[in-house]
Amino acid sequence: MEIRLRPELEALIKQDVQRGPYRTVDEFVERAVAMLHEQEAWLAEHRGEVETQIGEGYAAARRGELIEAEDVRSRLNERKRTRLGNQPRG
Repeated sequence: MEIRLRPELEALIKQDVQRGPYRTVDEFVERAVAMLHEQEAWLAEHRGEVETQIGEGYAAARRGELIEAEDVRSRLNERKRTRLGNQPRG
């Protein structure tokens, strides 16, 4: 299989290979494809749940039940720390 990429994408991949744990462009692309496949599979499996949550969020927003941006950032950062197993930085 031959894949043609825009020059700016090639440059990004080369940067990631140079600074990351990947030894070759092929290794980087294999990992990227695997990650995308996992993401797409998860989304397909949870599509109904995601659509329900989006609908609930949209309905809440229409009712004026909004969350401040800083609260959202804080919640997302906490989830990220939990997922990565890191302790909160203080």
